[in-house]
Amino acid sequence: MARTIGKQEAIERLRAQSEIAKELKRQRADSQDFKKWLRDTEVLIEYIFGSDTRHKTDFTSVSYTPIAWTSSMPDSYFDKVYRDGLGSAQQVLASMISEVEEYWEETTGEPAAAPLPLSRIERLCDRFHIAARRLRFRHDGRSTLDINDEYDVQDLMHALLALDFDDIRAEEWNPSYAGASSRSDFLLPEHGIVIEVKKTRRGLTDRQIGEQLIIDAARYQRHPACRVLVCFVYDPEGLIGNPRGLENDLSKATDGMQVRVIVAPR
Repeated sequence: MARTIGKQEAIERLRAQSEIAKELKRQRADSQDFKKWLRDTEVLIEYIFGSDTRHKTDFTSVSYTPIAWTSSMPDSYFDKVYRDGLGSAQQVLASMISEVEEYWEETTGEPAAAPLPLSRIERLCDRFHIAARRLRFRHDGRSTLDINDEYDVQDLMHALLALDFDDIRAEEWNPSYAGASSRSDFLLPEHGIVIEVKKTRRGLTDRQIGEQLIIDAARYQRHPACRVLVCFVYDPEGLIGNPRGLENDLSKATDGMQVRVIVAPR
């Protein structure tokens, strides 16, 4: 029997697995990332649709290796069968997404499911500027928190995260990358999410910010607890010329890790 799960949550999770499959085409069938993705997707399908339905059978019937092979077959043939298999898996996932979108009811009479952790963080980032602005206006002009640099952003972010998450670990150090090390601003170990906080300033170009985020993503891929990296760029003065372009260019799934870049306020 399938567990109770919200319609939007089911769609988001299936889409996330499909995005990872797209990136896995750059790897080989014996990679650990592929094995993990295969098991995670099977578990997800059973979680959404149940164990006694055709959905899991449709997915597990996809082949990623030749049915019959000989020693004379070139490696390129095995790579092609593997990539074709991932493409077929994406089609199966797309069919499941279409089924959920078309036939699932928005509500089932059950209590509304809590938003996914990533969705809650995205909403928090989108409304961060509202909270920061409200802090400026206190009764009798009492002192408050002015957001002047990244440390101020981190302090307010930590307080807001505490509203939704119990286990928030600050200052988690990442393994070294290219001879350097970097501090994760916040780690939510229960959900495998790392939140990186940045604040724009004059003299820091869009290109420089993008380069920093690319380096950060490469570092976090080596973090054993990070499955999702959220890069929150706080831009209260509107110094980034094309914020949506920056988000679209750098938000992706790669090597089993999802990257989500959010520039706010919008």
